[in-house]
Amino acid sequence: MLNVTVQELGDAVVLQCEGRLVRGEETNLLCAAVQHHGREIILDLAEVTAIDAAGIGVLISLQAAGVYVKLTNPTEAVREVLRLTNLDSIFEISEAPALA
Repeated sequence: MLNVTVQELGDAVVLQCEGRLVRGEETNLLCAAVQHHGREIILDLAEVTAIDAAGIGVLISLQAAGVYVKLTNPTEAVREVLRLTNLDSIFEISEAPALA
């Protein structure tokens, strides 16, 4: 299961993701991101335990739709998938302090 919590951060929106970003769960993220189209979207991936092709597809779909997505705090498992798919060179990825 993927839970997405939305937090306002100035002109940006932080989507804190918790769980698995996998087939069947990816629409939770897509819906939350689309609701904030036109704003910078920061995905906090600190609590994402797994990502599969469907999860990667959502990230690519958002970017293709013109949604600026920044990834923060990816777990090692997520970071490895991003490396293997070469998406670590496409998305801005940073380590940021967790939001309270």
